Amino acid sequence: MNPQKHHLTAPADRIPVPQKIAYGLGAVVTIVAVNSVQQLSGLVYVVGLGISVVWINWAQAFPRLWDAVVDPFLGNLSDNSRSRFGRRIPFLVIGGILIGIAFWLLWAVPRDWSKSGMFAYFVVVSLFFYTVIPIYAIPHGALGLEMTEDYHEKTSLFAYASFVGNVGAFTLPWIYYLANRPIFGGDAVKGIKWVCLGMSVLLTACALTCALVCKEAKLKQAKSQEKVPIWESFKTTYRNPTFLRLVLVFVLLIVGFQLVMGFNNYISIFYLFGGNKDAASTLMGENGTLWAAIGLAGVFPMTWLSKRYGKRATVMVALGIMIVGNLSKILCYSRTYPWLTFIPTVGLSLGMVFSFTLVNSMIADICDEDEFATGIRREGIYFAVYNWWWKVAVSIATVVSGYVLRFTGFQEGLPTQTEATLFWIRFWEIGLPPCLCLISLILLVKYPLTEERAYQIKGLLAAKRAQRLATAAVEPAS
Repeated sequence: MNPQKHHLTAPADRIPVPQKIAYGLGAVVTIVAVNSVQQLSGLVYVVGLGISVVWINWAQAFPRLWDAVVDPFLGNLSDNSRSRFGRRIPFLVIGGILIGIAFWLLWAVPRDWSKSGMFAYFVVVSLFFYTVIPIYAIPHGALGLEMTEDYHEKTSLFAYASFVGNVGAFTLPWIYYLANRPIFGGDAVKGIKWVCLGMSVLLTACALTCALVCKEAKLKQAKSQEKVPIWESFKTTYRNPTFLRLVLVFVLLIVGFQLVMGFNNYISIFYLFGGNKDAASTLMGENGTLWAAIGLAGVFPMTWLSKRYGKRATVMVALGIMIVGNLSKILCYSRTYPWLTFIPTVGLSLGMVFSFTLVNSMIADICDEDEFATGIRREGIYFAVYNWWWKVAVSIATVVSGYVLRFTGFQEGLPTQTEATLFWIRFWEIGLPPCLCLISLILLVKYPLTEERAYQIKGLLAAKRAQRLATAAVEPAS
C-alpha cells in the first residue's frame, strides 16, 4: 500500500466548521433513532414482554422494506424540488418533527393488551416510524453529497458527521441501563418508555439545527436543469459500474452483521451472566460507551489514512480490522473475564467508523462522475438507491436472523438458555460476519474511482461549467 499524491483543498471548496457541526447534529437523528430501534426492540418486546423473536423480526423487516420502497421516490422528489427554501431543507424540518413523534410512540406500547395486540401495535408504529425516517434521512444524505466538490473535504464533512454522530451514540448503550434503575421500579419496559421521550425531543432539536444552519451548494445549478423522471434516474444509477461495485461491497458488509444483530445482547445476558440482566446491562453499557468512544477517536486515523492512501485502501484496512476483531470473540467471550469483550468492541467500532464514514464520501465522488457523464446533479437518487439496497438487505437479514436464532434453540421469556443454544448463538455471531467481509474486501481491489481520477473529473467539470457560462454570455449579444 503506497502513499498517494496528496491534493490540497482550495479555500473555495472548504465548508465552514459551524455547518460541518450542524450537519453532524443532523446525522445524530438517524444514527440514534434507527440504531435504538434495532437494539431495543428485542430487549423490550422479546425479553421484556415475551413476544416471539420471529414475530418481532418479521415486524421489523416489513416496515424496512416499505422504507426501501419510499427511498427512491423521496430521493428523486428532493432532486426535483424547486422550493424557495431549497431542495433539501424543507424535508429536514418536516421529517425531523415527525421522527421525534414516531420514535417515542414505539416504546409507548399499551401493556394491558394481549401479546398479539402488542405485536400489532409494534407493526403499525414501526410502519409509521420507517415512513418518516426517509423523509428526513434521504435529503440529509443528499445534502452532504453536494456541500463540496473536493475529494478530501467530502471526507472531512462526513468525518465531522461521524464524530458528532458518535457523541450522540454515547446515549445508546445506557438506555437499557437507565431503564433498569430503581426510579422505574426495576421495570425496563416502563423505563425505556420515559427515557426515550426525552431522546425524542433531542432528536427533533438536532434535526432543526441542521436545517437552519446548513447551506445547499447546488441549488442554483439544480434550478437550471430539467426535472428528471424517477425511472430515468433509477436506470442511470444501475448503469454506473463504479456505484454498483460500491453498493455490493457495503450490502455484503451490512448483511454479515445484520444477520446476527442483537445476538451479542443474548450472549451477554444468558452466556456471560447466566440470565442476570442487571449485570449484563452494565457490561452492555460499558461496551456501548467504548464503541462510541472508539467511533469518536477513529475519525482521526481514518482521515489520515484516507488522505495518505485513498478511500479504497482505507476501507480495505477497515474490513481487515473487522474480520480480526470479530474472530477474537472466540477467546473474548469469557465467563471468567467478561471484560475481554472490550477487545472485539474496539476492532469492530474502528472498522465500522472507517467504512461507514467513507462510503458517503465515495458516493459523493460518484455523483461528480455522473454529472461529468450526464450533465445532471442527482445526489438524492444515488443516496436513495444505496439506501434502498441497504434496507432491502437489512430487512431480509432481519427475518432470516429470527429463524437462525430459533434454529439455535433459543426460547423467548425463559430466565436461562441451554448450553447447546448458547454455543450455536456464538457460532453464528462469531463466524458469519468475517466470511462476508472477506468477499467485500476482494471486491474493493478493483474499485476504480481513485483520488487522482476524482480530481481529474473535478477539473473537467469546472471547464464544462465555464464553457456553458461563456456560451450563455455570448448568445444574447448574437
